[in-house]
Amino acid sequence: MMDHALRTISYIADIGTILVIMARRRPPRPQHEPGTEVTAGHRDKKQHKIICHVFEAEEAQLIAQSIGQCFQVAYQEFLRANGITEDHLSQMDYQEILNSQEIFHEDLEVFSNSENAKEVVIDKPKGEIMGLVIVESGWGSILPTVIIANMMHGGPAERSGKLNIGDQLMTINDTSLVGLPLHTCQGIIKGLKNHGKVRLNIVQCPPVTTVLVKRPDIKYQLGFSVQNGIICSLMRGGIAERGGVRVGHRIIEINGQSVVATAHEKIVSTLANSVGEIHMKTMPQSMYRLLTGQEQPIYI
Repeated sequence: MMDHALRTISYIADIGTILVIMARRRPPRPQHEPGTEVTAGHRDKKQHKIICHVFEAEEAQLIAQSIGQCFQVAYQEFLRANGITEDHLSQMDYQEILNSQEIFHEDLEVFSNSENAKEVVIDKPKGEIMGLVIVESGWGSILPTVIIANMMHGGPAERSGKLNIGDQLMTINDTSLVGLPLHTCQGIIKGLKNHGKVRLNIVQCPPVTTVLVKRPDIKYQLGFSVQNGIICSLMRGGIAERGGVRVGHRIIEINGQSVVATAHEKIVSTLANSVGEIHMKTMPQSMYRLLTGQEQPIYI
């Protein structure tokens, strides 16, 4: 059975008769022995897992639209609670704003340029791992696949001189990685250990994603939510999705100003009060933690 609060739903998509819903859920609290003291650090550590539900039904599109309308109603209630009048809540008005905007997506430029698509052949001794760390490109990507987040110094991937952090992997030895879960892609790469030659099709991409959200007035919802600088949910069909926002990415800059060390409340306030063209730079949270030394790489 599925039982999720609306605010925990991170992603909704309908493809024909298939409906995909992803939601954040906090694991149950660990049970402690009576008299055991729980430290503040342990108590404050918040960890969530993502649950993915896949349904097949003729009404898939209708269900997705209904959930989207629930988000819209919740946002309207939020606006009313903050003193914005009924006159400002026209759904038609918001739709006109959407229709007036071109879809800005850095991927469109990258993938439409054939010079960015490369076939790379790597020769290596059998028994040697590739020496890669990969992460997901993020929900909201035009072509969901995996990204090179780190390379082992002196490993085959780095030695080749043909790969860079940020490159998106399309195929490995003619096996497509597009749309596959991260653990499946990791398994495919681990299986290359006993191969002497590996052929990859990649799209060269910068490690930082550029986002442009156009918001003409503060009364229009941005259509995404942030927790401690990380984009944790995205409204399907909203101005954020059109602007290239991706779930699971960490916000690095807002309108040219670094927010890496900025408090959560300040980031939320900055976004909530921004109008016009909102320029952001983001990257996958896992990549950010690797590049800043907050996580140790596990090479495959």
